[in-house]
Amino acid sequence: MAKESPNWDGLLKWSLSHSDGTGSAGNLSEEDRRWFMEAMQAQSVDVIRRMKEITLVMQTPEQVLQSQGVTPQDIEDMLDELQEHVESIDNANDLHSIGGLVPLLGYLKNSHAIIRAKAAEVVSTIVQNNPKSQQMVMEANGLEPLLSNFTSDPDVTVRTKALGAISSLIRHNRPGIAAFRLANGYAALRDALSSESQRFQRKALNLIHYLLHENHSDCDVVAELGFLRIMMHLASSEDAEVREGALQGLLELARYRLGKQDAHPSEEDDKLKQILQERIKGISEMSAEDLGAAQEERHLVDSLWLACYNEPSSLREMGLLVLPGEDALPPDVASKHFEPPLRAWGANRNPDAKSSTKKEEKEAPLLLGPGPSSGSAA
Repeated sequence: MAKESPNWDGLLKWSLSHSDGTGSAGNLSEEDRRWFMEAMQAQSVDVIRRMKEITLVMQTPEQVLQSQGVTPQDIEDMLDELQEHVESIDNANDLHSIGGLVPLLGYLKNSHAIIRAKAAEVVSTIVQNNPKSQQMVMEANGLEPLLSNFTSDPDVTVRTKALGAISSLIRHNRPGIAAFRLANGYAALRDALSSESQRFQRKALNLIHYLLHENHSDCDVVAELGFLRIMMHLASSEDAEVREGALQGLLELARYRLGKQDAHPSEEDDKLKQILQERIKGISEMSAEDLGAAQEERHLVDSLWLACYNEPSSLREMGLLVLPGEDALPPDVASKHFEPPLRAWGANRNPDAKSSTKKEEKEAPLLLGPGPSSGSAA
């Protein structure tokens, strides 16, 4: 008879009560200690077993799954469960060793858009702040289908998810950045900025800022590809995050230009000045609530004006740069967009620690054949 699932809510309460200084580990009975260890081991085994079962499904031909009544929605739900498991760096790195990485990358070429999109999302989680998995995905040629989906998939959600995965894959990954550049990635980013999807635009702008910040010489490439005109247009977008991303990219270009000896005025300078004046006017007409939400934009506009014209913007004179109760921000005010929070948080924890969070159990997706008996090995 199979064991009941461990009482994780009770376990969490117990752990908290013994870590707040009110309990004593020395008073823990041997029976409680044994129960605690068995519960943790059971959870670890269950996760690996489920990852292996999911791997078997991913390795099964699509036509066989269809004959068994497995729908694209079932596969999406299964990948959603896999994504929960690989939020742990250890599980993410184990996926390749149990044979799951290659079929997951294969799902990037699936005929169903929802599966292509979800597969890219899982890949993004696997490689996020994880150099080992980044290397494994690169070695498995995972960048190629991601680039293909990013540049040419007919579904904008698939393109957006692929871009998110690429961003996680090449971040702090020199070989990945080099491969992205060689694959004409900047031209693809330029095309993404012309999309009607503001979410797609935001992701593209975030990656552009990261790449320019890491490789200042790429500003020349970006300028040659016509990014300046596009980002000036997006600096007037109705979407606040798109405006901020465009202003951040323009600021990187302006700072790079200041460091060049042969910099000279151009027609774009007058256009940029007009755009910044319009943004200053728009900011001055904002309500108090909107002004608070536009803190980053206010600092970006002022920093860009200072970089281009060597003088503070009129936002300072109007008292709109730093509002009462606000602290002055450093020039690089968009950094938070480029630090994936979940894996960054995990990187600061004990690498041997196991995640103690688990979402409510979902109905397991249809698996081929009978499941393993309770006494069989995972």
